[in-house]
Parts: sequence; structure tokens; C-alpha cells
Amino acid sequence: MDPGRLLPSFQAQFANEAAAWNRGDLDAFMSDYAPGDLPTYVAGGHLVRGYDAIRSRYAPRFAPGAQRDSLRIEELQVRPITDRYVLLTARYILFRGDSTTASGPFTLLMERRPEGWKILHDHSSSD
Repeated sequence: MDPGRLLPSFQAQFANEAAAWNRGDLDAFMSDYAPGDLPTYVAGGHLVRGYDAIRSRYAPRFAPGAQRDSLRIEELQVRPITDRYVLLTARYILFRGDSTTASGPFTLLMERRPEGWKILHDHSSSD
């Protein structure tokens, strides 16, 4: 797999994910995670296992009236491991107006499935 050929589709996928975040659509935002108990999420020194637990971690940010800064994703790089798995690295930026409120690098292990690329593991760090 050629990373250069894969990159545009991942850029589109994560632009859609950021757009879902920005419009407050938790289900669309979560659609990139694999369903079931397999996916894991590591951030802030904590490990969360399974789609439902990851969704529950994000849900308060999407509650009516909750403050959720806007999201953009930058510095996306993709490294194929096999034809079925890729390692993706990027940087998230949360911002309000012209001010960055949080940012950091993240690494994803993604699996190609019939329905598209799905996140199996997400390790996010903050600056």
C-alpha cells in the first residue's frame, strides 16, 4: 500500500470526523471507531475499552448546552503495516475563535473493514 495514495481518503475521513464534532453529532463522530469490545482509547493516563465506554467518555461534551470547542486535525500521516492495518498519526487542535484551547498528537491503529477504515486503538496526548 502506498501511503501517498491512502492519505487523501484519510484526510477526507478525518475532515468528516471533525465536522461531526463541530456540529455536535456524537454518532457521526463515533462512526470511525470499530464497534464492540475491541477498540481502546488511551488519554490522560487512562485506558478505556470498548465502543460503548469510549462513547460514554465523549458523551458529556455533546450533551445539550455543553461547551465543546471546535476541532480540526492537522499533520496527518499514514503508515501501512499490512494491507489490512495502518498506523495513523496526526495532531488535534481544539479552538475557540482564534485561540487554541487544547492540542496534541494522537496515534491510531486502524483496520480496513468492508464498511471502511475503523479505529481499533486511539492514543491521544495533550501538549
